[in-house]
Amino acid sequence: MLELGRLEDLPADYVSALTAQNLVPLWPSLRAVLPPGKPGPRTRPAAWSYEALRPLLMKAGELTPIEKAERRVLVLANPGHGLEKMQASSAIYLGMQLLLPGEIAPAHRHTPNAVRMIVEGEGAYTTVDGEKCPMRRGDLILTPTGLWHEHGHDGTDPVVWLDVLDLPLVYYMEASYVIEGTPDFTAREASERAYLRGGVVPSPVFTRASPRYPMLRYPWVEVRAALLALSEVTPTGEAVQVAYVNPETGAECQNILGFSALMLRPGETLTLPARSPAAVFHLIEGGVDARIGETPFSLAEADTCCAPGYTPVSLANRSADTPAFVFVADEAPLHKKLGLHEVRA
Repeated sequence: MLELGRLEDLPADYVSALTAQNLVPLWPSLRAVLPPGKPGPRTRPAAWSYEALRPLLMKAGELTPIEKAERRVLVLANPGHGLEKMQASSAIYLGMQLLLPGEIAPAHRHTPNAVRMIVEGEGAYTTVDGEKCPMRRGDLILTPTGLWHEHGHDGTDPVVWLDVLDLPLVYYMEASYVIEGTPDFTAREASERAYLRGGVVPSPVFTRASPRYPMLRYPWVEVRAALLALSEVTPTGEAVQVAYVNPETGAECQNILGFSALMLRPGETLTLPARSPAAVFHLIEGGVDARIGETPFSLAEADTCCAPGYTPVSLANRSADTPAFVFVADEAPLHKKLGLHEVRA
């Protein structure tokens, strides 16, 4: 490979003259931005134990009232990016959010897309664009870009959910902002009722207007049942996986990140190929041993881990008797739109 010149090889007065004109020589840094063969990701294999973080999250509930927090969240930060960057990967932000009984997280809307994967508790809800979405364990709720949303809690026990946003990318693009105030929506019926069966959509199809985000809540009870049914017809060795999609178009349910649910049959080990997008794995049910590249993690329920792009991943169900269920978020839609998506054997 061609050996490139170094910055220290250049005369100091030449470097100073470049700096004075806001100029930078490319060749000393070329291999940093165009490494040979594959990228050098900052994202590291990382895992967050729910058992370890939950007491800290509950303590945050004691220390900081919702009026002073607006959103009471502990960010799951990847050390490869620096904890101050508050990101799990280049395009994914993760946070564990707590809502206590009687609290309301006030309405706002923002440019980053968000989803909520409910971790524990009942009695809370998210209102999105006028639709009140109950929050139950394993449910996925969308709060897409620009839509008003707020959280409330009418129950008796703490409710916790995992936030997944494309905030790092939107922030990098200098397009991230929030608007607070009074929502300008009218109440509407729960969207998931209209899309309970695959292949059929509300009628009449020729006269109604299809909303941009027709389905905002994906109940876990339905997704789990779909995975169990799919497992009965999926050959051994093939992934039992369903995607969260727009039921009108079949496209990804949001624009930048992709979301799916994966079932590991009893005793099953699944090896995923190295792909260009980074991915997050959150365990909904069961116990899973994960290996991300050469880094092993033992995941219990509600644990979360992150895999860099171009890194093979294996997931093994520790139970010989019961299935395990995993929620997956990844950067695949973004990579596909940019023409960068790769799968390596």
